[in-house]
Parts: sequence; C-alpha cells; structure tokens
Amino acid sequence: MVGPVRPQFVLFGSSIVQLSFGCEGWGAILADLYSRKADIVLRGYSGWNSRRALQVLDKVFPKDAAVQPSLVIVYFGGNDSLSPHPSGLGPHVPLPEYVENMRKIAIHLKGLSEKTRIIFLSAPPVNEEQIREYYRELGDMGRTNELCREYSDACIELCKEMDIKAIDMWTSIQKKKDWRTTCFTDGIHFSSEASKIILKEILKVLKEADWEPSLHFRSLPAEFGEDSPDDPVCADGKTTLNVSDTSADGTIERLKLHEDYII
Repeated sequence: MVGPVRPQFVLFGSSIVQLSFGCEGWGAILADLYSRKADIVLRGYSGWNSRRALQVLDKVFPKDAAVQPSLVIVYFGGNDSLSPHPSGLGPHVPLPEYVENMRKIAIHLKGLSEKTRIIFLSAPPVNEEQIREYYRELGDMGRTNELCREYSDACIELCKEMDIKAIDMWTSIQKKKDWRTTCFTDGIHFSSEASKIILKEILKVLKEADWEPSLHFRSLPAEFGEDSPDDPVCADGKTTLNVSDTSADGTIERLKLHEDYII
C-alpha cells in the first residue's frame, strides 16, 4: 500500500459500476474530482445480482480491515429485476429477496465503522427497443422499464426505512427529455450523458449530507496542498501559484456541470 492514507470511496455493484471508469463514466469523473483528496476503488462485477453480492461481501469488505472505507456507493437491482427464466437459471431475484439482500448489505456496511457512509443507487430505466437491437442473440432478456421501476421503488423505500442516502436513478435519468436516445450505449449501460446525470446526484448528496467530516470534494483537503516556493511562478515574478486544488475546476468546466450541485 502506498501512503499517505487517503479517504477511500468504494464503488460496489454490477456492470453500471464496473463500466463506470470508461466513456467519461461517473466513476472516472469522481476519480478525477478527488484525484488529490480520496482514492476511488472500483469493485464492479458485470452481470451480478444482489444474491451474488452477498456471497462476496465479507471478502470485499472484511470487518477486520486495517482501514475501512469512508464512503461506499452501492448499486444492484437492474439484473435482479429481469423476468424469471423458464430454466430457473439467470440473474432474476424475486423482489422480496432483493430487498432483504440489500438490507443485509446495508447492515454489513454500517458495521464496518462509525465513519463509513453509504449511498445506494436504485435501478435505472432502460430503453427496451435498444436492448432488443443490441442483444438479439439472447432473445427476450425479460428486462422492462416497469420492472426496473418496481425494484427502484423498493430500494428507495428500504433506504428511507434504514436512513441511508439514496439516488433514484430511475427518476433522475427520465427527467432528461431525450433520455431514451442519449443516455445508453445499448439500452442498459450508461452513455456519458447518463453518467453526468448520476454524478450530479451523487455530488448533491455529498454536498447536502450532514456528515462529519463532509465528504464533498470542496471540503476535503488536497494531499500535500501546502504553498511552496517550488510552485509555478506568477506573472509578477515574485509569488507562486498553488495548483494543488485546481484540477477539479478544470474537470467541472470541461463537463459543464451545474454550479448548484458542486459549490
């Protein structure tokens, strides 16, 4: 392990998490924003459901770890919500079991440390027509927007019950007028447009949460952020410019993120 020890943010989930570091994904943007402030750790497993997540929970988040994460962002639900396959195979998890699986995940994460914070992401919408086009070889995947809504609603309700921060991806993405044509690469997985929507929601939670310490990137100190005579020299030729905290501003400008989410 390299040091110093920074706050650790773990992204835990299925393909929406595994793929979040590509194509201007929300995980990659988080890593950029927190590049001098926190380590963004990816634990994404494409195709997984909440049942498989429970099987590895102790391995991914051992309770005896020397350092526990400051934040865990969890996403499972899209694969759980697929219709049951006649063979009995596949990722479908009945809704009551899905809720209990997510409850067990939350209880485990809450037990890691008093300072471990949690955000659950609910199941996002899907473009059923685009899915059929991209996944012809799989036939009818049984993935519908209505089923995604049911699992999303159940996740949000559980979070209210357990006092866990939640992001309603199903609703947030559909607020964009042309979401069906701009938010997916294949009807399921996120384009950069969808990732920006989810990122804004994550930053909004981090900004508004009454957590001590705050985990919003504006509130965390930059590592080795002290002024130095070795910093770039300003135009006056007498002073230097501390650039330890400027990379986030470039990211924000580049992605045109709204100020009310991040300041």
